[in-house]
Amino acid sequence: MSAGGDSTRAILFALGANFAIACSKGVAAFFTGSGAMLAETVHSLADCGNQLLLMLGMKQSRRAPTADYPLGYGKAIYFWSFLVALMLFSVGGMYSLYEGLHKLQHPEPLRQWWWAAGVLVFGLVAEGMSMRACLQEVKKARGERSLWHWFRESRQAELVVIFGEDLAALLGLALALLAVMLTVVTGDPLWDALGTLAIGLLLVVVAIFVAIEVKALLIGQSMDPDREQALRAFIDARPEVGRVLSLITLQLGNEVMLSVQAEMQENQSAIALVHQINDVERAIKEAFPEVRWSFFEPDLVKVLA
Repeated sequence: MSAGGDSTRAILFALGANFAIACSKGVAAFFTGSGAMLAETVHSLADCGNQLLLMLGMKQSRRAPTADYPLGYGKAIYFWSFLVALMLFSVGGMYSLYEGLHKLQHPEPLRQWWWAAGVLVFGLVAEGMSMRACLQEVKKARGERSLWHWFRESRQAELVVIFGEDLAALLGLALALLAVMLTVVTGDPLWDALGTLAIGLLLVVVAIFVAIEVKALLIGQSMDPDREQALRAFIDARPEVGRVLSLITLQLGNEVMLSVQAEMQENQSAIALVHQINDVERAIKEAFPEVRWSFFEPDLVKVLA
């Protein structure tokens, strides 16, 4: 998408980081018996599957329009992004909460805790690299907006999901490391259980926020507000156009459908009007390449008596 970040790059960085981290966490969980580490292992494995689903969604969203889907398959990425949010909620969050409750009822001492500490530090470094790559792409998309406003207004569902996953992973790793160290210092496995519960709650909260944003895109949102404002100003500034009466945009994956009703500058023949409309639409698609479909309805300038 124009003015958007490279989602594929962010996904590949996240996939590589999560696969390496999942392997190391699994080894540490086996040797230490840490519930927090086991929860983090499941979380990382779920993230790997989630990133593969996002790649599948991006591939499907690029399919050409057909007679049954005249506006293309762009919204396919929203379906897969919403599915990823559900998996983050269930496989990541709910499983971690279950594991935490189990550890509260049946506490177990940590074994060879240094495995867990080493793997968690490695995980923080790897996830930090993944988050850095994600933030680089987010920066291209958000412009001068804050991260929160970008998150609420972004139309790149897959980038929103990756950002949410990376954020949850970093905070989850920090919580797991804190839980392990408190368990070692105090000798009380209660801290390990509480850390697991905190990780589960974190994942559930992040998943809900991501799902809310993707749900809005599934229902049908306009294009990015800043881009829509720039698009309206661009059409208003065209010499052929008197003023824009109505402008409707619909985000369809990385592409946009545009409907415009505008007063034209002067009365003219139908042929000349068609040429002017074609010129305006051509200029729009050059300046805003994400606009794939445009429907232009001309009107006449209101002449005052």
